[in-house]
Amino acid sequence: MRRLEGKIAIVTGGGGGIGSAVARRMVSEGAKVAIADLFEDSARAAAEPLGDAALAVQFDAADPASIEAMVETTVAHFGGLDVLHNNAAMTDPAKHPLDSTAVDIPVEIWDEILDINLRAYMLGCKHAIPHMLKRGGGSIVNTASNSGVAGDLARIAYGSSKAGVITLSKYIATQYGKQNIRCNSVSPGVVLTAALEATAPGLKEIIQRHILTPEFGTPDDIAALVTFLAADESRYITGENISISGGGLSHQPHYADLLEMMEQHLS
Repeated sequence: MRRLEGKIAIVTGGGGGIGSAVARRMVSEGAKVAIADLFEDSARAAAEPLGDAALAVQFDAADPASIEAMVETTVAHFGGLDVLHNNAAMTDPAKHPLDSTAVDIPVEIWDEILDINLRAYMLGCKHAIPHMLKRGGGSIVNTASNSGVAGDLARIAYGSSKAGVITLSKYIATQYGKQNIRCNSVSPGVVLTAALEATAPGLKEIIQRHILTPEFGTPDDIAALVTFLAADESRYITGENISISGGGLSHQPHYADLLEMMEQHLS
């Protein structure tokens, strides 16, 4: 299928596992894609196998001027913009443990995470939408998270930022829908990436008890959903948050324990 034939897209955080999978999928569907990342080497590594259909762009999601420059660079290179996938996030492993509770989190960590995970998404929309309007409309897909709809023991800033992304998406959809700009968010649960295996040993086994599918999702699963929402075939879907998490939020919280009890009773 070539569902994105003739479309021009930006994928932020494009050098990472999910971002690079989205870029590959979009190019395979006919799009030209700017792969934007804080780390230029990662952006180039993701873009080079895709040839002339991809452009590596270094940008800093914490810097408003850098976000504007990313959009303008893409438009100057490819001639327009139809799709924005806001996917960048604060990924510094040294700072993750500091994103803890309301009492313990340093204010500067709270501010940095919301700047990168939420403000940057708004700024991406701010600068992308005028170019989309010139081409008759467009689609924005924002990466949120299941952490944005349910509480947890830590990562209060991350969860709050992702809740903001979900609401931001609804506002963009509402304010620009009649001008043919759609905006949705996708909320991954645990997705198997190299970063997960390296930074959170044991987490996979804990989470697996609570998902309903036999296997975890992969970056390619996220890419399939993002590409569908970017394509015209999803033209009647906007303002939605779609969880892609193996059913992790669709059941009662005691599901895993009850399932184990039933299996023990039957054995």
